[in-house]
Amino acid sequence: MVLIALTGGIASGKSTIARRLAERGAIIVDADQIVRDVQAPGSPVLSAIAETFGQEMIAEDGSLDRAALGAVVFADKERLGQLNAIVHPAVRVESQRRFDEAVRADPRSVVVYDVPLLVEARVDDPWDSIVVAHAPADVRRRRLIDLRGMSEAEAAGRIDAQVSDDRRLAIADVVIDTSGSLAQTIEQTDELWERISAK
Repeated sequence: MVLIALTGGIASGKSTIARRLAERGAIIVDADQIVRDVQAPGSPVLSAIAETFGQEMIAEDGSLDRAALGAVVFADKERLGQLNAIVHPAVRVESQRRFDEAVRADPRSVVVYDVPLLVEARVDDPWDSIVVAHAPADVRRRRLIDLRGMSEAEAAGRIDAQVSDDRRLAIADVVIDTSGSLAQTIEQTDELWERISAK
């Protein structure tokens, strides 16, 4: 198995790269989806979130009120740290289970772990390669406003809540520049796939 970590800041084009790698044959393990899965109604993680942040974080249907929780943690690094301490260990266990499942299905598989918080949580894991999707913060801020309907303040807050571009770039084995056209991003991703699949 080849195990690749794919990371990047919010609105960096990481999902575009992951989709293209999946089209080329990679198995994508999506950290954001794992987070949603481990926070499902009735889960120990959701119970711990309610205990730490209050029952008002739980919606009427028993699911996590992501907007309410986001409003609390994205404005306060200490609270974000508390949330990460609850969520990250559960995500680590479940992601490893999915990696192992992929290897059992095909020992020669290329597994891409699509993980926004690599620097914060998983940088020292034994990756074969770390790929960083990169676009300057002003480009990402504009995408958040134009494509996701955020205000200037919301977009800036989301970007500021994440680690700096410099810290992400410092751990990169490969950087895919996503500030240009979609075609340019796809071309760089295809070049990456050729290198991976040649191993």
